[in-house]
Amino acid sequence: MSFKAHPTAEIDKPCKIGDGTMVWHFSHVMKNSTIGENCNLGQNVLVSNEVVLGKNVKVQNNVSIYSGVTCDDDVFLGPSCVFTNVTNPRSAVIRRGQYEKTHVGRGATIGANATIVCGHDIGKFAFIGAGAVVTKNVADYALVVGNPSRQIGWMSEFGHKLEFNSKGEAICPESKESYLLLNNKVRKK
Repeated sequence: MSFKAHPTAEIDKPCKIGDGTMVWHFSHVMKNSTIGENCNLGQNVLVSNEVVLGKNVKVQNNVSIYSGVTCDDDVFLGPSCVFTNVTNPRSAVIRRGQYEKTHVGRGATIGANATIVCGHDIGKFAFIGAGAVVTKNVADYALVVGNPSRQIGWMSEFGHKLEFNSKGEAICPESKESYLLLNNKVRKK
């Protein structure tokens, strides 16, 4: 097994692309990037130099993933979401080599048209609402929305909003898995 790329896709060498991955129309994978197994890169996706994507990452159409970004396994990047890698860009000032890092944890979802300002990490299974502008770190399982983004709740690993009882316990309505909220942190029981 190997990866598949549409004839209009550009794949620079060297790069690593895992088995079962699909690179769709007009997408560009740049050199020294690493893409895991069973990923899907939609139409018009850019994966810049040295980006790392884990296994089973789904990248929807029109997403640019710039140098400095790493995504763990099972991440979902919604249509036209945006990453940055320089906080204070200027056309006449070259800042290559000063790229800030952004890490997206396992199973996180970034909604359509959301913007992730560089230097901020997204926790595992976090859920970034469509159009949100992330300007600070996001905790594991957190649900954030708005501009600037603010946390409005917690999400299960199956993508459902968790409703915690007075004991700080919640059950995902789909998976029936239990979660515990303690000291403003969520974990599975």
